[in-house]
Amino acid sequence: MNRRRFLSLGGAALAASSLPAAPTSQGPVTPAKPTTDSTAQVSVVKTLPVTGGNRFYRGNRAPLLESPLMKLPIGSIQPRGWLRQQLLLMVDGMTGRLADHSMFLHPTSGWLTFIKNREGWEEMPYWLRGYGDLGYVLKHEKIIREACRWLEAALHSQQEDGYFGPPLNKEKDDIWPNMLMVNAFQSLYEWNGDKRVLPFLSEYFRFQLNLPRERLLPRSWQKMRGGDNLASIYWLYNRTGDKWLLELARVVHERTEDWTSGLPTRHGVNIAQGFREPAAYYQQTKDAKFLEATENDYATVMGEYGQVPGGGFAADENCRPGKTGAQQATETCTWVEFMHSFEMLLKINGNPVYADRCEEVAFNSLPAAQTADLKGLHYLTAPNLVQCDAAEDHPFQNPGYLLPFSPRVVYRCCQHNVAFGWPYYAEHLWLAQPGNGLAAVLYAASAVEAQVGHGVQVRIEEETDYPFGEDVVLKLTTPAPVRFPLLLRVPGWCEGATVTLNGRRLKMEAGPLAYIQVERTWKDGDRLELHLPMKVTLKTWKKQAHAVSVYHGPLAYSLKIGQRWEKIGRTDEWPELALYPTTPWNVGLILDNASPASSFRVMRKAGLAKQPFDLETAPIELRGKGRVIPDWTLDRNTAGPVPPSPVQSSQPDQNLTLIPMGCARLRVSVFPTVG
Repeated sequence: MNRRRFLSLGGAALAASSLPAAPTSQGPVTPAKPTTDSTAQVSVVKTLPVTGGNRFYRGNRAPLLESPLMKLPIGSIQPRGWLRQQLLLMVDGMTGRLADHSMFLHPTSGWLTFIKNREGWEEMPYWLRGYGDLGYVLKHEKIIREACRWLEAALHSQQEDGYFGPPLNKEKDDIWPNMLMVNAFQSLYEWNGDKRVLPFLSEYFRFQLNLPRERLLPRSWQKMRGGDNLASIYWLYNRTGDKWLLELARVVHERTEDWTSGLPTRHGVNIAQGFREPAAYYQQTKDAKFLEATENDYATVMGEYGQVPGGGFAADENCRPGKTGAQQATETCTWVEFMHSFEMLLKINGNPVYADRCEEVAFNSLPAAQTADLKGLHYLTAPNLVQCDAAEDHPFQNPGYLLPFSPRVVYRCCQHNVAFGWPYYAEHLWLAQPGNGLAAVLYAASAVEAQVGHGVQVRIEEETDYPFGEDVVLKLTTPAPVRFPLLLRVPGWCEGATVTLNGRRLKMEAGPLAYIQVERTWKDGDRLELHLPMKVTLKTWKKQAHAVSVYHGPLAYSLKIGQRWEKIGRTDEWPELALYPTTPWNVGLILDNASPASSFRVMRKAGLAKQPFDLETAPIELRGKGRVIPDWTLDRNTAGPVPPSPVQSSQPDQNLTLIPMGCARLRVSVFPTVG
């Protein structure tokens, strides 16, 4: 294998967009001719087309199922606004400085030394796949150099049989950590096209193909998470066309735990990433039962353990029978893995519901797993979490230290794995589509540069405060008129979406969970405005004693609870923090029975703070009425089960303020109603 050093970070880096396009089953696409016809063709699309291919961006290669949406090269999308701020906070926060706190990133790591019996398991690769992407998305040269140091070491570790990584993992027949490292190499290639990545990965997957079957995915995490390996095999096949990779994919599916017949595990993180495996294999078989299996697995876990706001499910390590209430928590790794699953499924199937599901986790659950400065993290987050203490006694599966926010590696996997949540999200704001078009699927302030139509490089600047604002404005810059389709996602909660083109409202009626497609010859300076009206809605959780949650657009809302932070360890720069309430949390909502949503007034603040996911900077508040429920008390240092609604209380009415769930590190998001 060629062991040349990595390409430089500057001009020698290959532009990913210059790579040859992957063939599609339709054959090559005939280049479109420029046209001056600027008439807009507007349609509402429920199911995305997959025919026609894309000349410029990689979809699935035949005989795999054609791709309805395709990822753009990393670096094509520049996040702005609040999302860019999350990434910048990561640079100066725990992720960017994790080497100062984690023994797993020490120079003696098995991922740098490759000494026999030297430990090097999942922690460093968990961190690296997010850390590297953070550098690529921000074009942060220091981070890129450090990421490449680890990648370079792994590249040089490849053995004659194709295996790479710490020898100890090979002795244990454990390729789970390598699945994560393969993700990191995929990102490197998508960023700069390093010519060594494809042959390196080909040799590694040959190693897998040549393993005796009983030694491939024999047990433990790797067997549950074989879908990650499967997805990477397809990624490589789409770039090399080597047919033996499809045989390996079949074998990997057979050796992976069976996700097609139901949930094979109750472990939360395994579920969050494992349930997508049948849908990944569906790309090869084209048998709908595999796509249905993924949806059935999702419905099973959410139907029992996901009857709460925030997009996740109760798994304080494992889903446990009877432990389904709002006080039951979810591991931080689960949030980011769930987001990743939905991003992958969106590209496989194109169904906008996957974008909805990704957003619900990203906006409502992930932010509260860390401090607002992203310097500390805790293991568990719950919809109703009213103190984050260092007590040893909680009604969770694992005993011990689970709730304080810490920069040190007390939550071994989560501090490393959280790194890829926001960078991967930023990479999926925009996707390519067949017909040489673009799709806006996850809304955030950003700019995207991509080739469209007959090969014109356009730039679209997206201005929005979404999810806190209702409007998305797209401004197009193009050196020449170019015709291409532009997709705009309509979320499942949205009724009455409208689109205005250059000041003229377009005629169309778009319901929830659809795409608005605008195809025209776009010109420099064109301006497209999407309005997504948000309204207050309430959701009743019948399996949670008829408790309710309050939503406004994509955001769930929590009671605004006064906070008292207490330093319990570490340094002033990197404190370890417990968090306690200073105001009552045990309140029920007083609702207008005839019109429950009218019980709340929407109060918007002017402007958007750099970090909107915080108690004091919450951009929107909902004002309503409620009463304290004296009998609703702590249960082993956590909020007790929500009392059945309607609940009686002789306490006086009081004004309540609700803030977005993602802004609330202390939170009550599932409320009883006062009768």
